[in-house]
Amino acid sequence: MGDIEEALERADFEVFTREPPKGLQARVNFLIKQFKTTKAVARELGVTQRSVERYRTGERKKPPKPIEDRIDAAVRSRWQPQVRKRRRKQAATATGITVETRARFGYTAPIGTTDDGRVRRLTVHLPPQYAQQLFDAQQQGATDQQMRAIVAEGLQEIYFKDGGRRADNLEVEFTDIDYIDVSF
Repeated sequence: MGDIEEALERADFEVFTREPPKGLQARVNFLIKQFKTTKAVARELGVTQRSVERYRTGERKKPPKPIEDRIDAAVRSRWQPQVRKRRRKQAATATGITVETRARFGYTAPIGTTDDGRVRRLTVHLPPQYAQQLFDAQQQGATDQQMRAIVAEGLQEIYFKDGGRRADNLEVEFTDIDYIDVSF
């Protein structure tokens, strides 16, 4: 999973209206409701069916850290799908997304200007069309590079070109991401 996809996933988790189950038994029971059988949950988590049954009954209270992380990720990815869907639709049609990042931005610009890349920290609100492009790319399994190109285009048009009011011939490269956060 790439930087952009992880940022979108974190943004999804921020829109929850209720916290996901916290206890191990509650989380395993939630997964069993989602998958219908302990065998399917075991396959998803990469453990034995008997382990899932032990977690469910409370016979085993503390799984190893990697398994605990997989349980948490599986619960979060299935928690409140309608809430996430509604917020994504709102971002893609009305409100847009906000991207906060610190990364290296390089430029391809006319002769006589600098094209040296430099690290910048930006917080930019992108219009709904970029949110829609990102969500569509994520649905279609786009690579991190393709998703970076969408974000770079949005930052280029909104921040660097100021909506067409300056730097007409500027092409922005978005590399060396130190961190990126997305909210919608």
